[in-house]
Order: sequence, then C-alpha cells, then structure tokens
Amino acid sequence: MLLVRRRAPEGSYFADCVRAAGIFGVIATGFSVLLGLIVFLAFESYDQSRSGAEAEARLVAQQFETAQFLPVRVRRDLGHELICYSRFVVSDWSRLTSADERTVDTANPWAIALFRTLKLTHPRTAEEQSAYDKWLDLNADRETARSDRIHGAVGVIPWSLWVVLLFITAVIFVFMLFFADSAERAVVQGMMVGSVIAVITATLLLIQFLDNPFRDGFGGLKPVAMERTQHILDTQRLLVHDTGALPCDAHGRPR
Repeated sequence: MLLVRRRAPEGSYFADCVRAAGIFGVIATGFSVLLGLIVFLAFESYDQSRSGAEAEARLVAQQFETAQFLPVRVRRDLGHELICYSRFVVSDWSRLTSADERTVDTANPWAIALFRTLKLTHPRTAEEQSAYDKWLDLNADRETARSDRIHGAVGVIPWSLWVVLLFITAVIFVFMLFFADSAERAVVQGMMVGSVIAVITATLLLIQFLDNPFRDGFGGLKPVAMERTQHILDTQRLLVHDTGALPCDAHGRPR
C-alpha cells in the first residue's frame, strides 16, 4: 500500500469511493460468512477430538471396574490389558503430532488382546452375565470414543477450501490497494490495509489451529485424561490386591 500510494491519484483510484466501498462490503461480508462457517466446522472437529479423548479415558476406567465382576480366570488378565491399553494410548500420542505419521492409523494391540481374553470368558452367575453384557456395551462405546479422538488428526478442512480462502484473501488484498490515496497520510493508509489483513490472517491461523488439534506446544490436545486414568487404575489395582507383573512396559509395548 505504501508503494502503490506514491503514484496513486488524490482520493484513490476509484472515481466513486462510496460505490467502491459498497462493493468491498459485499465481498467482505461473503468472505466473513464463509469464514464463520469454516471456523464452526473446525471447532466442532477440535471439540469432538477432545471429547473423544476424555470419553475413551473414562470408559477404560469403567471397564476395569466391570472386569472385577467377571469370572476369576479372566478378570486379572483383562485388568492388566486395560492398563497396557492406556499406556499405549499415551505413548502413541506423539505419533498424532507428527505430520509424517498422523495419516497412519495404528491399531492399539491391546484392543485385540482384550478381545481374545474376552472370548475365553464364560459367565455363569447372574452377576457375571450382567458384567459381561455391561463390558460389551462399554467396549463399543470405547471404540467409538477412540474414533472420535483420532478423526481430527488428518484435519477436516479440504485443500480445495483452503485454496478458495487464500484466493478470496488475495482478491481482498488487491482490492484494498486500489484505495491508495496520495493525499492521505502514510500511517493512515498503512493502518487501513494492515488491520484488514491482520484480521483475515488471524482468522485463517485460527482455522488452521482448530483443524490440527494434535500439536506440540500451546493449545494442542494432550493425553491428560488418559494419564489421569492411569493413576486411577494404579489405585484400583491396590484395592483389588493385584500385584502381578504387567504384560507390557511403561510405554505399552508388549514384553
């Protein structure tokens, strides 16, 4: 803007600034409506990932409690595998923050181990049958919560929409340059175009942030809920007098 205004006529390049401002208002209004819809979509995806992570952690703790009412021969194995499941989630979280690996859906190996152990379960008493049915419900809810957690790892805003946003941003920027006025003070001209571009840039950065919830640093989702569940499971192990060795290491990798 400061370069263009050096050769700009007094009053800007537009013969009728009022009409030009009206046209600019139409462009800006359409762009703001589009931005608002995209921000809502991106925030919904971000919140779904956050809610999924919290729900998954809560359901793991509930499954551990339910496992204590299943037959004795499987309850200990199921409890150990749930602890390993939670450890793997926390350890695997860093993969979701990597741009090269977030597109690869790594299945939690302990979900398979839980399924195999559950197949060995033969509930007989009413209490065991009730716990078995409850376990299946919680297991289905946990898988749904896991899908909600990882669905935002690859983003929900398609590249075609990003191209449209950047194209409209460029159009607005060029349109603003035609308001260059050699009779206006440079600081006023700079503030006029700078404020518009600053608002648009901040909004685009917000969309990019919400579209990528798994990131290192400020605002990124962290496995706080699952780490809290790990402490809960450690406490519950003591309550049920389970001191056996776990089939995994601290990172959830099978021994």
